Amino acid sequence: MNPRKIALLLLVAAAVAAFFALDLGRFFSLAYVKGAQAHFAALYAERPALVLGAYALAYVAVFALALPVGAVMTLIGGALFGWVVGTVVVSFASSIGALLAFLAARFLLADGVRARFGPRLAEVDKGIARDGAFYLFTLRLIPAIPPAAINLLFGLTRMRPWTFYWVSQLGMLAATVVYVNAGTQLARIDSLAGILSPALVGSFVLLGVFPLAARKGVEAMKARRVYARWASRRPRRFDRNLVVIGAGAAGLVASYIAAAVKARVTLVEGHRMGGDCLNYGCVPSKALIRTATLARQMRHAADYGLRPAEPALDFAEVMERVARVLRDIEPHDSVERYTGLGVDVQLGRATIVDPWHVQIARDDGTTQRLSTRAIVVATGARPFVPPLPGIEDVGVLTSDTLWHMRALPQRLLVLGGGPIGCELAQAFARLGSQVTQVERLPRLMAREDEDVSAFVQRALEADGVRVLTGHEALRCGVEPAAGGGTRFLVAAQGGDERRIEFDALLCAVGRVARLEGFGLEELGIPTGRTIATDEYLQTIYPNILACGDVAGPFQFTHTASHQAWYAAVNGLFGPFKRFKADYRVIPWCTFVDPEVARVGLNEQEAREQGVAFEVTRYGIDDLDRAIVDGAAQGWVKVLTAPGKDRILGVTIVGAHAGELIAEFVLAMKHGLGLNRILGTIHVYPTLAEANKYAAGQWRRAHAPQGLLRWVERFHAWRRG
Repeated sequence: MNPRKIALLLLVAAAVAAFFALDLGRFFSLAYVKGAQAHFAALYAERPALVLGAYALAYVAVFALALPVGAVMTLIGGALFGWVVGTVVVSFASSIGALLAFLAARFLLADGVRARFGPRLAEVDKGIARDGAFYLFTLRLIPAIPPAAINLLFGLTRMRPWTFYWVSQLGMLAATVVYVNAGTQLARIDSLAGILSPALVGSFVLLGVFPLAARKGVEAMKARRVYARWASRRPRRFDRNLVVIGAGAAGLVASYIAAAVKARVTLVEGHRMGGDCLNYGCVPSKALIRTATLARQMRHAADYGLRPAEPALDFAEVMERVARVLRDIEPHDSVERYTGLGVDVQLGRATIVDPWHVQIARDDGTTQRLSTRAIVVATGARPFVPPLPGIEDVGVLTSDTLWHMRALPQRLLVLGGGPIGCELAQAFARLGSQVTQVERLPRLMAREDEDVSAFVQRALEADGVRVLTGHEALRCGVEPAAGGGTRFLVAAQGGDERRIEFDALLCAVGRVARLEGFGLEELGIPTGRTIATDEYLQTIYPNILACGDVAGPFQFTHTASHQAWYAAVNGLFGPFKRFKADYRVIPWCTFVDPEVARVGLNEQEAREQGVAFEVTRYGIDDLDRAIVDGAAQGWVKVLTAPGKDRILGVTIVGAHAGELIAEFVLAMKHGLGLNRILGTIHVYPTLAEANKYAAGQWRRAHAPQGLLRWVERFHAWRRG
């Protein structure tokens, strides 16, 4: 610990110890104060400035050290200085003392607490930044809550000291007035309990509840203001309880939940049911990856004792298989299924006309306007194509459009080194394309740890992908030649330019939310990269909510489904009960081979956030089942709080990592540590044993060596 922290801690401890060791509390009993009241009054009359200053300093010290004599000190102030002066002195002295306690808690404890509970405190800090002053003021109004506890808890947050001071000054004023006024009548007081009668305590509780009611009132006023321009359009009766715009993962789940609770809900989709995940993303890409993986296994059949064979590839048939997979899954997201579930499904273009009306323009030219209590916007995202000079001339594929291909490109250029780019680059290389991958950043998959990025790059290069990291794409062009010309891209690394020729260009540099054309602009709903929402997924209009890719902060199908529950429930029941979207435990997986799955913090994020951690790493090359399957590569890496088995984050690299991560997701969600995983029976031989062995690695590293030495002596004694 820092020497200054030790010194301060010793000073505080010595002051508190001296107070009790010297029995100084006897001078703060009600009987003593009443007996010495005349003496104090005479001294104050003789030397008012000295007495006033000494009293203020003593009060600051009492409040800063949380000594149990604050109430009596306040009575003394009222008795000596009268109601006005006493209130002023006590008010400022108590606030200064509280500030000192706040700063001491931050100086002595904050670093250690943040090292252990960093991710949880990060969420608390967001709430403090938004509503901290409000909550502090409310707590100060309730005398049943010890001021020392408030000082300590807020000292562990990132609230600014000035904010803490002035809110405390204001919040403690009511209680100060009551006690100081009682002090002016000191002769009539027989006990401290008499000051706070049940009626008075009840009044304070009401004061504490009042800000909550006031907040509701403020929210209502804000809502009334934002709805004011549309007030004349608010219907008396509504056609629907909920209208959901967009039938991707988020929209499907939101409409399903609404129907399940017997709400009348309409789901509007302007293109294809199932959205991006079914039609362009998760489903077709995984179907293509499966075929590409099989092609690789055929080429490497000798690893399994078989003769290797070069697959006779018919790329058109490969893509037809992808289309068949889509057709097999489509019924899960079909109009018929959701109609059967009780959802009114409308195929057409939806526009929010005002906060309570949605107009639907159908493909057949007809329109329908529906009134609705609430609206959920779940319009998803689309691939982003950077405005490179010449990119339109060469033609560009995206994760949305490549599924129409029926001829395998001989030379494929993949622009982007994120998850989508890596998955597709590897798949096409395994199918026989000469793939070049260009990434602007120094490494692939930059959100992951460096060891993960290096592993993925080696895996891609082993499959024949030419990886160019640190290359900035500058421009594209077509050089006329026989047969249609040569397409090329120019990329620069530092000052050196490189020309890369290709037959097809696949752009995978990210996705942008679909924000235009739904009426958001006309309603004045703020948008940036996504629709601006609060923690309840509400926009500036509380009855208009957003979820999925269009709301952020994650672009995963499972997160969109997760958000959809909150959007649907808050849209239907928001005026009575709302739920904050919970992002504490969000897993994801990149389906390269071997897979990369993660939940919680990795090493680089923990360092960036200043979270202390320990790393436990288990190599899957040691796992029996992985050796049997010819998949003995990768690792399980677990971050834990120092000296504890509490899981901060997990990264798994290896075969079926997306399946293996689920056990850690469950553990983190429900606060289970590595000891619980170690104590769980795992089937042998399975890949899931890697999780148990990782927990075992942690346990061995934290074995009680002192106890084991005594146990060793015990066994030696037993042997005689």
